[in-house]
Amino acid sequence: MALNMAGLRKKAEELRNWGKWGPDDELGTLNYATPANVVAAAGLIRTGKSFALALPYDANGPQTGRFNRFNPIHTMLATGLDHCAGKQEHIKIGYSDDSITMPLQCGTQWDALSHIFYDDKMWNGYDAKLVSSSGAEKNGIEKVRNRMVGRGVLLDIARLKGKDTLEDGYAIMPEELDAAAQKAGVEVRQGDFVLVRTGQMGDRLRRKDWGTYSGGDAPGLAFETLDWIQSKRIAAVATDTWGAEVRPNQTDEAFQPWHWVAIPNIGLSVGEIFYLEELAEDCAKDGVHEFFFAGQPLPFTGAVGSPVNPLAIK
Repeated sequence: MALNMAGLRKKAEELRNWGKWGPDDELGTLNYATPANVVAAAGLIRTGKSFALALPYDANGPQTGRFNRFNPIHTMLATGLDHCAGKQEHIKIGYSDDSITMPLQCGTQWDALSHIFYDDKMWNGYDAKLVSSSGAEKNGIEKVRNRMVGRGVLLDIARLKGKDTLEDGYAIMPEELDAAAQKAGVEVRQGDFVLVRTGQMGDRLRRKDWGTYSGGDAPGLAFETLDWIQSKRIAAVATDTWGAEVRPNQTDEAFQPWHWVAIPNIGLSVGEIFYLEELAEDCAKDGVHEFFFAGQPLPFTGAVGSPVNPLAIK
């Protein structure tokens, strides 16, 4: 579609969920993932196979410094060498200790509902000024610390198209999400955590070259998928790309226009940089594309995003 600012604003107003779960809500579409959904999802665990969906947090990550994001810096505070050199004798125990310095969205991560603003508002109409140098007073990532759990569904668009990876700039349309679900023999239901594989991350890992993965061109969700997301009432969506939506964006009048609608207006939790290769291989082998999903963020108070090691358990 030809997207301009007028169309973006029209769609934002059309799909806006402000007030749907009350004036004080800070969960957004995670409200769809009810306790009953979690109980039902637990029944999907049949083999005990578990797949970690996070990249390693290390210096080999995809960040290049764009948007002030850099890869994790791991610093040892105490080591076995210290112990063997007698530097810990006064403590009367040998130990090692370390620290990590990292942007919270430099690797596999969730966007909090305070991450994107629509004009001067964030999710549920809260004032953008509520996010200050002290952090987010509303919609901080800690508010959803116990809600990222339920039924997960993998929609493998790359395999649907018979490719290892979709080409950069490929816009995934709603009918392709439906086709992937049909091919997999699953139905996307209310409260689901939908994982969309483009194959881009796998391609970069095989090449051992991230290239422009961080912030550059990429396959991703088309603006048109917002209606699909709203109608399906899913809890969250996550992809194996840096920014979930297709890049270059479908308009040059807004940066990440899909985000403008999805996060502050629909209230959608969005996951990015998810590692889906091993899960996708297993789903292709056994034909099972639904599983128990758990992806709790780290509850940094007032944070607008969080690293995560999501699990898909079959």
